Amino acid sequence: MKTFITDDFLLYNDTASELYHDTAKDLPIIDYHNHLNQYEILEDKNYDNLADVWLGEDHYKWRLMRANGISESYITGDKPAYEKFLAWSKTVPHAIGNPLYHWTHLELLRYFGIDELLNEKSAPAIWEAANAKLKTPDLSTRALLKNKKVEFVGTTDDPTDDLKAHQALAETDYSVMVSPSFRPDKGLGIENDDFVAWVEKLEAVTNSSIENYDAFLQALENRVNYFDENGCRSSDHGINVMFYEEATKDEVAQIFAKRLKGEVLTEKEVEQFRTYTLVVLGELYADKGWVMQLHINPLRNNSTRMFKLIGPDAGFDSVGDHLLANKLSNLLDAMDINNKLPKTVLYSLNARDNNIIAATAGNFQSDEIPGKVQFGTAWWFNDTIDGMEDQMKTLANFGLISNFIGMLTDSRSFLSFPRHEYFRRILCNILGTWVEEEKAPKDMELLSTYVRNISYENAKRYFQL
Repeated sequence: MKTFITDDFLLYNDTASELYHDTAKDLPIIDYHNHLNQYEILEDKNYDNLADVWLGEDHYKWRLMRANGISESYITGDKPAYEKFLAWSKTVPHAIGNPLYHWTHLELLRYFGIDELLNEKSAPAIWEAANAKLKTPDLSTRALLKNKKVEFVGTTDDPTDDLKAHQALAETDYSVMVSPSFRPDKGLGIENDDFVAWVEKLEAVTNSSIENYDAFLQALENRVNYFDENGCRSSDHGINVMFYEEATKDEVAQIFAKRLKGEVLTEKEVEQFRTYTLVVLGELYADKGWVMQLHINPLRNNSTRMFKLIGPDAGFDSVGDHLLANKLSNLLDAMDINNKLPKTVLYSLNARDNNIIAATAGNFQSDEIPGKVQFGTAWWFNDTIDGMEDQMKTLANFGLISNFIGMLTDSRSFLSFPRHEYFRRILCNILGTWVEEEKAPKDMELLSTYVRNISYENAKRYFQL
């Protein structure tokens, strides 16, 4: 049976259709935050089969398969690839209403030309057709990016990473810019068991001895410089619980020394260390012209049993509900007071926080950078039609949607780029609906400028590409 994806999929009026087809459809993609494997781009990998490229690291799909009663052996276990694909095919018909139902069929159509609903009956033929195409040069990792007009990919990288793949890619004639993003979560997680081991890794890559807090900060600055030399445009921070606790540098130095000695820190000391260190890092980012991304309020690794079996990032995270307004505002203000707040993108996994983030962003704007502090696109569990509409409408209510930097995939899959199409269709439909409801003028030149900027140009300027 053919899919439901027509030319006007998600476009419910003539204005929306015109905006999408005449402006949005063929724009290049700036994917400024994802978790793609840069080594697979460097080697221009061809995936062996649809299960590997689709299911290998996609915890979105894993969650739905578990919800459908699929055994873990078909999800993260050792079952053959084809059997895992069949298990996903069995799950898809149950997923109407979930964005994965749309994404699955968009990916089959856009990458493989398969305009057919995926289910147990259609699965064998789809498996054969898709696998045959995956083995061709047209669907290697580099081709997958280039064919979707991806111009920029921002990977996610630990400060201790060597960035050799990024360096090698920069020396090729590949047209897609693959840029590292500085993710120092392990350097801020002073309370974690692996903190001291991470500091030792930082010592090794900086060829230094980190015996005190000054040396620690110097090593972090060393790595910021190294990342900058290798094309970095942004940092990224995973913040499970928003923090802010004032401290002097001497106090934080004592906290750092206690931790190196193996002493247990109080919650206040942990917050003091994180706060002071992130403010220092933020000022470094501002000097470099980087973007600082704050991903706030996930509740991670909820199933202890499955964490012990599989580990982190396996589909057992959910939405946190910690309050953030005061601490987030204080953290941004601590950088802004010295005019050292970098360009900042704020995301929360809890849609309850949308008003807070949109309002907070408006407090810290700049007369030099339109949209300097951004209310970031609907993230993770919010990455749905309702979630994207709510995020964009909230942004429009509280600020200027015209300066929004738009969509990202946040994905580990090279087949995820039709999510940009999904976003653009939703954006065009919002604007078209406002016209139809007489909430906006039918000025197609003006509206087309909105669509082009939100889909592409704003991010290009914001990340200085």
